[in-house]
Amino acid sequence: MMIKTAIVILNYNGKSFLERFLPRVVALSAAPDVAIIVADNASTDDSVAFLREQFPNEQPIILPENFGFAGGYNHALAQVKAEYYILLNSDIEVTANWIQPLINYLDSHPNTAACQPKIKAFYDRKRFEHAGAAGGYIDQLGYPFCRGRIMNITEIDQGQYDQTVEVFWATGACLAIRSADFWAAGGFDERFFAHQEEIDLCWRLRSRGRSIVCVPQSVVYHVGGGTLNYDSPRKVYLNFRNNLLMLYKNLPEKLLKNILLLRMILDGVAAIQFLLTGKFSYVRSVWQAHRDFRKMLPDFAEKRKENLAKQTASYPLIGMTKKSLLIEFFIKRHRKFSEVYS
Repeated sequence: MMIKTAIVILNYNGKSFLERFLPRVVALSAAPDVAIIVADNASTDDSVAFLREQFPNEQPIILPENFGFAGGYNHALAQVKAEYYILLNSDIEVTANWIQPLINYLDSHPNTAACQPKIKAFYDRKRFEHAGAAGGYIDQLGYPFCRGRIMNITEIDQGQYDQTVEVFWATGACLAIRSADFWAAGGFDERFFAHQEEIDLCWRLRSRGRSIVCVPQSVVYHVGGGTLNYDSPRKVYLNFRNNLLMLYKNLPEKLLKNILLLRMILDGVAAIQFLLTGKFSYVRSVWQAHRDFRKMLPDFAEKRKENLAKQTASYPLIGMTKKSLLIEFFIKRHRKFSEVYS
C-alpha cells in the first residue's frame, strides 16, 4: 500500500546522530499518512542494534554494503512506496511543523518536482548552514552557491530569504521530492557515490521543465560534515570529480567545450593554491579527480545523450547566473547572495 509521505534517513555509522536526533523526528513528524524509515548503509557500529531496541515499531532497511549517499538512497527508495519522499540527513534537528509547508507546497504546485526547507547551522543557530541554506544556485562555470552561502561564507538569517522562490537545486540534506519525478529522472547517479548528486538530479529535472523550490516556512538545523568531514581530502576529490562529471552530463553542446576547458585551468589554479598553502593531500585529490574524470567519460556518454534528448527548457535555466562566482567572491569581494545573484 502506498502512503503519502515517507521520511527516509540514510545512516552510515551514525548511531550518535540517531540517538540525538531521531526521537525528535519521530515526535514532530507523527501523522497517519507519514512513515519514518531508516535505511542503514552497512554500518559497522551499533546503529542497527540501537534501532531495533529503541524503535522496534520502525523496521529499518538494511543494505548489504555501503553504496554511498547516491546508491544508498536509490537502493532504499526502491523499497519504499510513497507519493512523496523526504530525504533527511541523520544529523538534522527538525522543528515543529517542519513537514507541512513542504507537503502543502507540493500538493498545490503540481509542476514542482522537489523542494527544501530553510537550513540553518546547528551549532551557530543564527546562521545559514553550508549545505543548502535557503536554496541552491549555480554560476556559469558550474560552481554551486546558495541563498545565504557564498563559497565558505554563510550569512546570518535576518529573514532576508524568507520568500518561497524557485531555485536551481535543492539540498539532499533535507529534500522533499515526488517519487514519480525521482524515478522518471533516473534517481541519483550512483557513480557519484556522494556529493553533488542532488545538484545533478535537480539539473535533469530543471532541464525537463520541472520546478525546484525553497520553502523557508519550514526550518531545520543541520550539523553538517557528519559522515565525511568538510576538511577531508576524500571530500575534495569527490567534489572536484563529480562537478566535472555533472557538467559533462548536462551542459548543452555549445557550452560544453569552453566551460570544461576553463574549469580544467581553474582547477589547476586551485591545486597550485593548495600546494602553496601546504595542503598537499588536496593537491593529490584534485589530480586524482581529473584523472578519474577522464577515465570515466566514456561511461557517461550515453547518459549525456539521454539528458540532452530529454531537455525541454531553454538556457540559462532558472537559478543559473551568467556571472562568475570566482570573480564575484575573490575580485569584487562580494560575500552575500544578494550581491551575486540578480
